[in-house]
Amino acid sequence: MLVKTKAIVISSLRYQEKSLIVKCFTESDGLKSYFIRDAFSNRKSSQKIAFFQPLNILEIEAVHKNKGSLEYFKEVKLAHPYYTVNTDIAKTTIVMFLSEMLHHCIREEEKNESLYHFLETALLWLDSHDEIANFHLILMMEVTKFLGFFPQKSDEEDDYFEMTEGVFTQFPSVSCLTANETLLLKRLMTLKLDNSAKSFHVSERQALLKILLDYYAFHLDGFKRPKSLDVLKEVFS
Repeated sequence: MLVKTKAIVISSLRYQEKSLIVKCFTESDGLKSYFIRDAFSNRKSSQKIAFFQPLNILEIEAVHKNKGSLEYFKEVKLAHPYYTVNTDIAKTTIVMFLSEMLHHCIREEEKNESLYHFLETALLWLDSHDEIANFHLILMMEVTKFLGFFPQKSDEEDDYFEMTEGVFTQFPSVSCLTANETLLLKRLMTLKLDNSAKSFHVSERQALLKILLDYYAFHLDGFKRPKSLDVLKEVFS
């Protein structure tokens, strides 16, 4: 079936010497993997490889056989060329980290337009704003809504967050955050991209990043911490 859709590049992997396997989160069909034969064989093809940088937003025309195998592109172009993401070291680092994170948490080959639209809107916001130190934290928090484990709303007297059940509680247990960590999480849950500037100190951002990664690990089997985590910490230290 010939499909025209927008797609966000999640990852790309060189296959043998000349080919490329690209994983995309598509607006029309969710997660799809594509095979690009001879991607490295000539100058014209190598120019197109730039399309498949992490979290690029594409417009694609592709053949979807929907048999669980690799699909094929017919046409590819950038839907929204980035102006700052690929030149700003902080934004580039965030994109590297988030592409790894999404690679490990988006697994189902099914349509999820609401998640696609959220990610596209967030990435375009990142490209057009400068106050981005909390961007990855807010995005990770918001993505849990689409994956089904956003924390349950808390009451004022609930001073602890229980990680395995995703609920706030009055009484601490082994799998609870501390009271201070719980306050940080509650603050993060109230933030949107446009009201997040200067919300946290460096040490608070580092604590929240650990909390979120642990939370993802609790709720997603086989979730792996991104290899770019140390680079992210260094850039925002």
